Amino acid sequence: MAATNGVNGLGIVDIETDVLIIGGGFGGVYSIYRFRQLGLSVKLIEAGSDFGGVWHWNRYFGARVDSEAPFYQLSISKVWKTWNWSEQFPGHEELRRYFAHCDKALDLRKDAIFNTIVEGVTYEDGHWISRTRDGRIAKSKYLVLATGSSYKRYYPDFKDMGKYKGTLMHSAVFPGSGLDTKGKKVAVIGNGATGVQIVQELARTDCDLSLYVRTPNIALPTHQRPLSAQEQENTKQFYESLFRVAKQHRSGFPYNSPATSFWDASPEQREAYWEELWGRGGFSFLISNYREFLMDTEANKLMYGFWMRKTRERISDKRKADILALVQQKQWIGMKRPSLEQDYYEAVDRENVTLLDLNQAGIERFDESGIVTADGVRREYDVVILATGYDSMTGSLMDLKARDVNSVELREKWKDGVYTYLGLMIPDMPNLLMVYSPQAPTALSNGPPIIEIQVDWIVDAISKMREGGVEAVTPRWEAARKWRQDIQDMNEQTLYPLANSWYMGANIPGKVREQLIYIGGVDLYERIAREALRTWVGFDVAKS
Repeated sequence: MAATNGVNGLGIVDIETDVLIIGGGFGGVYSIYRFRQLGLSVKLIEAGSDFGGVWHWNRYFGARVDSEAPFYQLSISKVWKTWNWSEQFPGHEELRRYFAHCDKALDLRKDAIFNTIVEGVTYEDGHWISRTRDGRIAKSKYLVLATGSSYKRYYPDFKDMGKYKGTLMHSAVFPGSGLDTKGKKVAVIGNGATGVQIVQELARTDCDLSLYVRTPNIALPTHQRPLSAQEQENTKQFYESLFRVAKQHRSGFPYNSPATSFWDASPEQREAYWEELWGRGGFSFLISNYREFLMDTEANKLMYGFWMRKTRERISDKRKADILALVQQKQWIGMKRPSLEQDYYEAVDRENVTLLDLNQAGIERFDESGIVTADGVRREYDVVILATGYDSMTGSLMDLKARDVNSVELREKWKDGVYTYLGLMIPDMPNLLMVYSPQAPTALSNGPPIIEIQVDWIVDAISKMREGGVEAVTPRWEAARKWRQDIQDMNEQTLYPLANSWYMGANIPGKVREQLIYIGGVDLYERIAREALRTWVGFDVAKS
């Protein structure tokens, strides 16, 4: 809604609304839907040209989700009743079609503003003022940050990378029409989920592919399969129950747990159970496994040994097997987010794929035509793909340049570590709320269920505020400090601190090393958050 009142003399308000949402992925879509139900005016600002969040941006070879259908979708019946997936782990094209379906079913677009970047947020006279790069100003009582975990790309600071004259691109900015690699020499730097997916696609094509590997990915098989419309229609009578049960599981999936503990099971029983989980595919091998692998080094070693044996039998080239599936374990399984693969290990086994072990000779510099490693070897490439990930969980939030009531920017507030309360709010930032955020289960869970849990909490909090005549709610610093400490204390009981993972912020030079994810599970997280909402414990409440 246009307005003519000035904001501290800095400009004219172009957008005035009860709720402003920043981010158009699952969090933004579900937020529009729920805030409308509450009768609030709502607007959404998205940097991209359409809904989809990470799936709007990620168009690289083989990009697909690692959470299986039907659980990787919103539980809005108006959407799922008229939608069917084509395969168990959908690809990026289908996920964009899903978001287009959400848009059509829920009439989302009328409240969305695309191709717009927010780069300044302040709290003035009881409202959040958000300024966009193109000079517009938005005013809202409530501000919801749904910027996601994987938006701010990480570009390694390789020496002389700017001198390279070939095609150099980050995996998150692939051209929509694809990238021509036929007959070309291609290098992929990075071995996380993106690197795995790109390599298993490119290896099958007519190109000379080099993969630079520092830490091998402990990838798990998807056992991908097509899904028929009839199969899904037959299952939809159970969808509401499945979605509900998923939110009651620590992972956000309706998966089962082992019948016994790791040490109560015999070696034969463990082996048989692992075979069963391996056969299911997807994250079952991780989520339904014995919980001891998270904390017990011996249990983790035995679990790794099973993975190593299953993986090495798929690679005929012993040198490649020794790089990708080490006999001697050098990282704890499950402490980095494992990637899911379809035929990755068969793909890297092909003759047109070269593996370069960065532990033996790291990247020293780029030159005009390629990469020079520390052993002095120079390799020429037509294309270099940086599958180097993101400044996850916090990068996109800090880029908003949001300032608190004391005019302290978020980057400064978090320079010594992240402080939130419940992963939902930040001290000294009243009525600012976050979705798929740091210090919540987020990346250790299925995305849509935890997003719905958080948005539903936000909607209920605002409803309670309105009913009680509350103008603003702000988390107390002592509550945020305790929440942070609880997360780090839980973390210290596990093997997570021993991994250089983006869970720990360890993938970004100079970033504080800390557990960025709430590791207690979706179910416990929701119970704690709901209890805090019931009594406003940990919050300062300002009435009108």
